[in-house]
Parts: sequence; structure tokens; C-alpha cells
Amino acid sequence: MDLVAPVVVEPLRRRRCSECRQGPLERMIVEYNQPVCLDCADLGHLVFLRRGDTALTRRAREQSALWAVVVRHNRRRTRYERQGLLVEEAALARAEAACLADAEARARRRARDAERRAVRDAGVTEALRAEILRLFPAMPPERAVEIAVHASAKGSGRVGRTAAGRALDRGAVTAAVRASVRHVDTPYDALLMSGVPRHQARTRVSAAIETVLRAWRAPGSGHRDAPGVTGTTGAEGTPGRADR
Repeated sequence: MDLVAPVVVEPLRRRRCSECRQGPLERMIVEYNQPVCLDCADLGHLVFLRRGDTALTRRAREQSALWAVVVRHNRRRTRYERQGLLVEEAALARAEAACLADAEARARRRARDAERRAVRDAGVTEALRAEILRLFPAMPPERAVEIAVHASAKGSGRVGRTAAGRALDRGAVTAAVRASVRHVDTPYDALLMSGVPRHQARTRVSAAIETVLRAWRAPGSGHRDAPGVTGTTGAEGTPGRADR
């Protein structure tokens, strides 16, 4: 039989229990569109366990005969978001003891997992760096490293983290290089700061970007500033920024 846990709400405004009239309520359930306090709902003996520790949450839930999900409404995202659980106090104590008993083993496992992820991430970055230099052999090697590291940063959602980027799709790799050139080698950022709309600013610097890319595609040709290109800074000395 599937378990259906009670849902407890942390109200955003002051509410009183519709049965005992106590309040304001820190947490409540809703019955027939009316707020009911935890004591009246027979949940007052449970203790709150804030979300965040996955192992502790799982074990406390498994140990507790009665538990409830605690949520709060996020107005900006227009949805309810989980805040934690209400569990039996004895169940929480048992779960904490179990977590303490194997804390060292779990820490070692997390360290091994982190090491494996770091190796995998380094491989993604190295593959991207090599492909950048294959497509743009005249690019300074240190610049290729900079672009690859930035584009493949974990959790960034940038080109190197997309499926196309990981597959070293030519268009995706070129897009990462183009974005770097836009921010570092042209007045693009300064144009934005001066109030020029993004699409207009991109149009203004497009020729300068193509000049840099052509120079980097030609083996043996060093990168020289093209008309409207400002080297490693934005216009008027404004430091360039990498792709967002």
C-alpha cells in the first residue's frame, strides 16, 4: 500500500486554528480550506527536521511510524517548496545515532565521489581545450585553457556543460570561443554599460569578432588587434568579462 504523508504548511501570514483558536500558527494543516494547528491535527508530538541532510532525513523517515512533509509557498516561483519533515522524536534520535555510527564511512565515500567527479570534469575541460586549439590553431594556448575552463565550469549551464559541448560539436565549441572574444577582445561590455541594447551592441562588434576568429583559424598567424578591437580589455580600458 502506498503511503500518503500529511502535508504541513508554514503560513506566510498570521493564522489561527479553526478549532482551538490558538495562534498565530508556526505550522498548520489545511482541512476543508480551514487552518488547523498541529495539536488539533494530532501531529503536535512530532519534531521538525530541516531539509539538507539526505541520509538523516531518509533514516528518520524510515524510523518514524508517523511523519509529515513541511512546505512553504514561494511567491516568486508560485509554488510550494519542501522545508523538511516532522518526525517522531525517538525516530530522529535513532536516525542521528545511525548517522554518527557510519559518518566516517560516508565521508570517505563522498570524498571518493568528489575525486571521481573532479577527474571527469578535468577530462571534459581538457577535451574542450584540445578541440578549441584544433579549430583555432593560432589561438594563444593560455587563452584556450581560459575559455575551456570557463565554458565547462560545473553547474554553469554554459556551452561546455551542454550535450553539444560535451560531444565537441563544432558549432558549440565555436560559440564558446566567439562569446569569449565578444567580452574580452571587443568594446561589447562597455557598449552595454553605456546603455546600448544587447542586439545593437552585438551587431557593432560582430566584424571585430570575425577578424579575431579568422586570425586564430590561420596556422602561424599571431593575433593582432583588429579595427575596433581592444586587446585584452574592453573599450576605454574596461576589463572584459567572459561568457555568462
